[in-house]
Amino acid sequence: MRTIILLRHGKSSWSDPTLADLDRPLAPRGERASQRIAKYIRQKKIRPALVLCSPSLRTRQTLEAIESSLGKQSVIELEPQLYAASEGELLQRLQALPESVDSVMLIGHNPGLHELARTLASRGDELPQLEEKFPTGALATLVVDSESWAALGPGDAELVDYVVPRQLG
Repeated sequence: MRTIILLRHGKSSWSDPTLADLDRPLAPRGERASQRIAKYIRQKKIRPALVLCSPSLRTRQTLEAIESSLGKQSVIELEPQLYAASEGELLQRLQALPESVDSVMLIGHNPGLHELARTLASRGDELPQLEEKFPTGALATLVVDSESWAALGPGDAELVDYVVPRQLG
């Protein structure tokens, strides 16, 4: 059994129109939301073996907010190809994971993350909410019953948890 955790970065700031998209920071609302998600990750004991993070400033700041909640065993890697990656590119990255990795967290962007979640998840009580929207700060946990990462494909996962920061107070 494999676990995929998808985390969309917190709300970003648009206050400086001269910044490149890659360099936009979290807005204060995004910082607060990331702290709420960090607390949730700690409470739920979400402990991915591997964390793959887009190199954008807002995804790195989201990672910084949650990192202490992940535990010490998570290997963290910044991956340039995750920035603005499509659903297909994200799926290919998952399919290339070493078989020794049993759980992975992707910290990235929409629309790729949302489309990936919708493609992989074929069941789960919270699937209607996920299909409708994957807002900033959303965290989706999918359990995959696949023989290998390489065999991962559409409909192979069950959505076992889905939370957005506004649900957390």
